[in-house]
Amino acid sequence: MLSERELAFIAIHKDSYPSVFKFVCRRVESVDVAEEIAADVYRIVWQKWSDDSHPDLPYLLTVARNLVGNAYRSRDRRLALQEKLRATAVQRFGGDSENVAVQDAMERLREKDRDILQMAYWDGLGTADIAKVLQCSESAAKVRLHRARTAFRKHLPAGANSTTQKMGV
Repeated sequence: MLSERELAFIAIHKDSYPSVFKFVCRRVESVDVAEEIAADVYRIVWQKWSDDSHPDLPYLLTVARNLVGNAYRSRDRRLALQEKLRATAVQRFGGDSENVAVQDAMERLREKDRDILQMAYWDGLGTADIAKVLQCSESAAKVRLHRARTAFRKHLPAGANSTTQKMGV
């Protein structure tokens, strides 16, 4: 049986989720990101909700706005790091090197694919450890890694395959 607090929270979620989701959706680049941020809004509200308060829509939208700002800053830091890595590769190996091609291919990947490849090759994690990080089964991690490798190879120019073969991608 659900407590009064849980029932009240469910009612708030049911009444306000469409508005929160639309608010976030207008401010981010994808529906997936919007869904994640909207879910985080309610996680935060649940964690901070005291029994004597009733979160209204403006409060929920304020939390959403803050989370959208965090997402923008996170994205900007990631893009700046990718640019720095590419610039370093160009400086060290020249603009036509396979290292630059790898950086460019990684940049074109979806974030999920890039993350799993970085866990496997940069962090040296095996599929069992990747599965733990992603909170999925080991077989699901293997499938995701295989799909990420395939996507990575599609983004590489034809001559850059020798480096990736050494890496095992």
